[in-house]
Amino acid sequence: MMRTSADMRAPHDAPARKSVIITGGNAGLGYQCARSIAMSDREWHIIIAARNLEKTADAINRLREETNNANFTGMECDLVSLSSVRKFASLFQAKGLPPLHAIVCNAGLQITTETMYTEDGFEMTFGVNHLGHFLLVNLLMKYMAEPGRIVFVSSGTHDPEQVTGMPAPVYTSARLLAYPDTASSGESDPPIGRRRYSTSKLCNIYCAYELADRIRRETGRKITVNAFDPGLMPGTGLARQVKSAALFVWKYILPVITLLPINAHTPRKSGKALASLVTDTVFRDVTGRYFEGTRERKSSMLSYSKINAKDLWDTSVELARLSESESVLQ
Repeated sequence: MMRTSADMRAPHDAPARKSVIITGGNAGLGYQCARSIAMSDREWHIIIAARNLEKTADAINRLREETNNANFTGMECDLVSLSSVRKFASLFQAKGLPPLHAIVCNAGLQITTETMYTEDGFEMTFGVNHLGHFLLVNLLMKYMAEPGRIVFVSSGTHDPEQVTGMPAPVYTSARLLAYPDTASSGESDPPIGRRRYSTSKLCNIYCAYELADRIRRETGRKITVNAFDPGLMPGTGLARQVKSAALFVWKYILPVITLLPINAHTPRKSGKALASLVTDTVFRDVTGRYFEGTRERKSSMLSYSKINAKDLWDTSVELARLSESESVLQ
């Protein structure tokens, strides 16, 4: 029998005063972020937002055992479906959980085998990595308490000067990312899929910078927004769409490089850094910045394009059919 989100909450949770939502928190980086928060601060109630409730229930059971902390709730949120995102936001408000103080936009995918589309007809990488999170954050803003924090998990792959061997992002317009012209792209599936991924991570930074600016300009609320690069994390589920030989290398060979002095880390180390951006007081007033782990640095030159950021925001409002009543932002 499938367990519901209500079944995933322990009957005698220790009191918690604030909530954090982590998308994709049932595995990899998100799981380790949830684990680190639960071990460091029992004031937080951690909502694991993921598309598979069974896997989420299993992850929460493991997290409770590993952390000796019962403050977890699992809820279904499938970023491939805008209706699922809307349903999640509505159900979250109805649950009566502690006030929402943080959102971690962590879930993501990379598809290198073929062009795939979301339930709403958008290219899958753009739809899941950017548009689903864009809608989720806008819907939840009205419920956020102050001080609040929002973190978008980006990647060094957005910057060809940071990461070599990955196709550089190409941003022409958000509409072309949502509805790509696959016939005239001139690229085959593996490279174009990887370019879509690096471009989606650039979109995460545009979204973080634009959201931080709009919160300051339009609301004056004490809610910070930052972008986070976890570094290369071999062995995670991000590469689940790649072919078997490459997947073997990703899972079993590349993890060795986390021992080298480069921006490659285990999911646990990167998860701890991500959790710090949510909980550490040193980041309380920092907003509109890009972090490699817990170290602030400059993102790519392209990521500071206000024209691209505005195009992405305005087009995303259109694509997600975001109404004025759904968001506190214009």
